Amino acid sequence: MGLLALTRRNWITTTALVSSLSGELKQPRILPFRTLHRSPPAFRIPSFSSSRVSSPLAVSSDVLHDAGATAAVLIGAYSLVRGFDNLTRRNLIQQNLSRKLVHILSGLLFTMSWPIFSTSTGARYFASIVPTVNCLRLVINGLSLTKDEGLLKSLTREGKPEELLRGPLYYVLILILSAVIFWRESPVGLISLGMMCGGDGIADIMGRKFGSKRLPYNQEKSWVGSISMFIFGFCVSIGMLYYFSVLGYLELDWVKAVQNVALISLVATVVESLPSAGVVDDNISVPLVSMAAAFLTFCF
Repeated sequence: MGLLALTRRNWITTTALVSSLSGELKQPRILPFRTLHRSPPAFRIPSFSSSRVSSPLAVSSDVLHDAGATAAVLIGAYSLVRGFDNLTRRNLIQQNLSRKLVHILSGLLFTMSWPIFSTSTGARYFASIVPTVNCLRLVINGLSLTKDEGLLKSLTREGKPEELLRGPLYYVLILILSAVIFWRESPVGLISLGMMCGGDGIADIMGRKFGSKRLPYNQEKSWVGSISMFIFGFCVSIGMLYYFSVLGYLELDWVKAVQNVALISLVATVVESLPSAGVVDDNISVPLVSMAAAFLTFCF
């Protein structure tokens, strides 16, 4: 009995010791750490609660949704060009003004239509179908494979088919690039389109109407046109950022955003004012420089 009692006491003591040690092992160790201080970027992409796990039914629904949105935007784009063509034919609006209004409105309305597309990863490619179709129309008519008088009156200065293969073609290529590469979640594409459509488009209208005083280094550009480029490029770009931020696609530090857009507008205005006629079209130089400046200011 004495031996049994001694063995039992030893077993209880051993069990208590093991339990105590295991409890100590389970205590979490607080490790020292360092926090790296880094200023946040001017924007970040919000996470959408509407994102869902892909399923055949969801994918099919998104495809139908985006196909319908593409058809609607195509009809709208075609109607816009035809509408200004009719105004030009009736001599209610000058051809140059019609061309610039199409330049301003078609790109901005196309960009503002992006929210009607689904949240799927393929939505941007459906949206890019719209400028791609217009690109094909420009190439076909520019090569004189067919002749569309309305298209020539709405988009060219002198009514020559080959003009379609320059400025108008570069314009739709920038629309495709912005939709496919940047889409709704990046300010880079939105700002570049704001500068190209709003800034450059309105600068030409204001410069032709009120630009009697020319720039000293470029007699083809005026002070009024350049000032209009800066003001309207800035305002349209801020408006586009606000539009997409209200809809939840962007989260911006607005103080930094306004400063960045002002700097981008200044850079784009200087580039647009340079004597580059016949060398680089404004529909290439303005948006590409704006993209580069926006990328450097917003993403770093």
